[in-house]
Amino acid sequence: MPTTVPAYGKEAAGRLASMADVTASDGALRRFLHGLPGVDAVGLQARAATLGTRSIKTTAKAYAIDLAISMIDLTTLEGADTPGKVRALCAKGVHPDPTDRTAPKVAAICVYPDMVGVAKEALGDSGIHVASVATAFPAGRAALPVKLADTRDAVAAGADEIDMVIDRGAFLSGRYLDVFEEIKAVKEACARPDGSAAHLKVIFETGELQTYDNVRRVSWLAMLAGADFIKTSTGKVAVNATPPVTLLMLEAVRDFHAATGVQVGVKPAGGIRTTKDATKYLVMVNETLGDAWLTADWFRFGASSLLNDLLMQRQKLSTGRYSGPDYVTVD
Repeated sequence: MPTTVPAYGKEAAGRLASMADVTASDGALRRFLHGLPGVDAVGLQARAATLGTRSIKTTAKAYAIDLAISMIDLTTLEGADTPGKVRALCAKGVHPDPTDRTAPKVAAICVYPDMVGVAKEALGDSGIHVASVATAFPAGRAALPVKLADTRDAVAAGADEIDMVIDRGAFLSGRYLDVFEEIKAVKEACARPDGSAAHLKVIFETGELQTYDNVRRVSWLAMLAGADFIKTSTGKVAVNATPPVTLLMLEAVRDFHAATGVQVGVKPAGGIRTTKDATKYLVMVNETLGDAWLTADWFRFGASSLLNDLLMQRQKLSTGRYSGPDYVTVD
């Protein structure tokens, strides 16, 4: 389904315009990003750990499980992907538990650009979005025209969402304006002739960014450039989403919203495999950003194996017992 470009209110648009000077030059952007408060690493880790100890039981747990299922970007990003595998994944996304049609649908199916058309056809009018990685995912090592062509191809094929990767080399080299301009250009490539646009998720690959301060800086940089979502990882490196990094990104989104009035989504990806893990992240969202972000429009999980555990726990709550090993399909 087409995704409409957010129409910011006059106040939000005015606040964004007032920050235009921040991105007017490389020097101005550098001063702004390096002027952000430094991250208290010990405090951040302690708060993430404390939030992770919150206990959720019975009715609240059932609600959290269904909410988490509805927030999943069910993903296949392998060189051996086939149309048949993508169709099977789409079927699972529409009916995650074939024995229980009350199980919610997932938020999106995420594939490579050449599989967007297959996913779009398979999902039909289900309401599930098609997300496509682009911009030379996962390394991001390609010339800008190639990245833009990659994006436009996916959008033309019907992608509702684009997951781009930033140039980590440019960011770590301090070429902040280059990264900013690239995100802006990809955002423009998400537009369609009818005025709608694919939503843009900007992947940082936080496991390669070295410091928490860099995570805060890149979060602000991406949001200033027009990101609809900020995302931790590709899932293709050793260190992916972690609670402290995700908490830091949630705090950046909170502060950006306070400064501009613009709401931005967050997507942790990679390494989130259990219901317990997912619940910890939902608690962080609720405590940091509140109810307004507790929907698939503003928070996603980049995961596939997570869905199977959520379904197992869901059945345990409804029947009092765990199912056999063949209860859920293996992705």
